[in-house]
Amino acid sequence: MSKRSKSTTEFVDWFRQSSPYIHAHRGKVFVLSFGGEAVSGDGFANLVHDIALLNGLGIRLVLVPGARPQIEQQLADRGADMQVVNGLRVTDDAALASVKEANGVVRVEIEALLSMGLANSPMAGVRIRVGSGNFVTAKPLGVIDGVDYRHTGEVRRVDAEALRRLLDSGSIALLPGLGYSPTGEVFNLSAADVAGAVAAALGADKLIFLTENKTTDGRGRVISSMVPREVDQLLARRKNIPEELSRVLHNAAVACRAGVNRVHILDRHHDGILVSELFTRDGAGTLITAEPYEVTRTARIEDVGGILELIAPMESAGVLVKRSRELLEQEIAQFTVVERDGAVIACAALYPFADDGLAELACVAVHPDYRQAGRGDALLRHIEATASALGIGGLFVLSTRTTHWFRERGFQNAPIERLPKRRRDLYNWRRGSKVFIKTL
Repeated sequence: MSKRSKSTTEFVDWFRQSSPYIHAHRGKVFVLSFGGEAVSGDGFANLVHDIALLNGLGIRLVLVPGARPQIEQQLADRGADMQVVNGLRVTDDAALASVKEANGVVRVEIEALLSMGLANSPMAGVRIRVGSGNFVTAKPLGVIDGVDYRHTGEVRRVDAEALRRLLDSGSIALLPGLGYSPTGEVFNLSAADVAGAVAAALGADKLIFLTENKTTDGRGRVISSMVPREVDQLLARRKNIPEELSRVLHNAAVACRAGVNRVHILDRHHDGILVSELFTRDGAGTLITAEPYEVTRTARIEDVGGILELIAPMESAGVLVKRSRELLEQEIAQFTVVERDGAVIACAALYPFADDGLAELACVAVHPDYRQAGRGDALLRHIEATASALGIGGLFVLSTRTTHWFRERGFQNAPIERLPKRRRDLYNWRRGSKVFIKTL
């Protein structure tokens, strides 16, 4: 195979595998925030191309850019600076002029790049509308410990209804770090604060931060996932987190508690990280999710009663092979359960045949009250990830009544001879189950 053919094949494979994500994200609201460093960086044009791609795929976008380096440059040009007290910026009259000018420059730069439609470029033929406005009402931060922060403000309210109308029109919403008061004042706001408040007000499907620093643990390793409680603990434990990242983490936790299910914190220095995070299975940054009152975990011996109660109706209907309590107790370590408020609402078992590079997926069951919320798919993804971590190359399942469910999720019909010998020797010819295999 030629180099070009191999490259084309890899692209086609990736594009096909991205299809579920394309369908899942279409029509969803994503709030994307990035700093002024990203705007002035060499790779910003590529980021704008990726934003245009997301828009073209039907994702409704709210962009919240920061402008710190641009503000600092404006202040330097004026021979001024911005005072920082207790980590908060004091925005006096001179600083406010720089804040307004810098945010205006950033906004125009983004609008210009999103309007570019040059031939022979990723934006060729693209027509994107960008809307901005006074969607964020702010109030002054006020006087804290005797310090008057002047024109530095905090978000008071977001006009979610007006923003939704803008997004419904197909436009990208562009909200700089500015807020307005009913009396006509302008306030300097943190872009992270604006992004978090907007995501919460809209009930956004995702809040995404592109940051200058990675979210790491005490050993410098990227933290792949957290819940708000763990974010609070990290911020309390580590005092050397950069100010901007600290603010992002705080807003991520607040947004999750306000109903935003997923917050992604990504290293903006990686070209294409936005596309890879949203359209591949491999996460590239830190994912913060709402506190789970529903968890997926390895089963414990005390779960046996709940599993028996869950699978009993399916055993009676002949969908599952009957398992005794004794057998379940012996094999409980092979089971994964989904627990909701203390009750087992779904389960599945994984039996590895390591020498054959395969594993059997068995006893997949979801409580009837929870079958319409994608829990079966989520459980399958969890089992697939577990199998992959064990070095397993494929899953096989034996089914009599639920064959279409497995076929719709990538399992292919296979002859009994494809089963590992040890499992083939135990095959129940009377039951006559069909064999399906999925390559991982």
